[in-house]
Amino acid sequence: MSHLIPPVDASDHASGPSSARIVLVEFGDFQCPYCGAAYPELKAVKRAMGDELRFVFRHFPLVQQHPHALQAAVFAEAAASEGKFWPMHDALYEHQNALDAPDLVRYAHRIGLAEATIEAALRGEFRRKVERDFESGQRSGVLGTPWIFVDGQRWEGEVTAEAILSAFRGASDA
Repeated sequence: MSHLIPPVDASDHASGPSSARIVLVEFGDFQCPYCGAAYPELKAVKRAMGDELRFVFRHFPLVQQHPHALQAAVFAEAAASEGKFWPMHDALYEHQNALDAPDLVRYAHRIGLAEATIEAALRGEFRRKVERDFESGQRSGVLGTPWIFVDGQRWEGEVTAEAILSAFRGASDA
């Protein structure tokens, strides 16, 4: 499978206008070191592309290799319930070597989540969106993270700002 299933919709975590020229979807795992390395690269792409890019994040926690990935994703969804997905997303990647429960609670307090939301996250609520994203990844042929789709097709290149921006510039010249 080399295309995104289902396509991006309103349930996705998206940054950038829906009218953007390019839609980039990352399937990510907050504890994955490769995702951690890709994080600043993708931020650089977002900065460089501005309103020409819609960046979408879908969860794909690799729980066999990363024991804190699922709970981190649940906390990101808890943050999303209060409109704070992106601040939590950034906090998790910027501190991905500290993702046990007390750390997650600390990040949640730092971004201002309500105590009831934090308690719900600790109980494992908000898991359904993580599971839907994971199922989407499986249907799309995702085998690891980060796994990138550009305009619905699998990105085969390096996950570096230079490589991605170069490809985007080439596509706009064509």
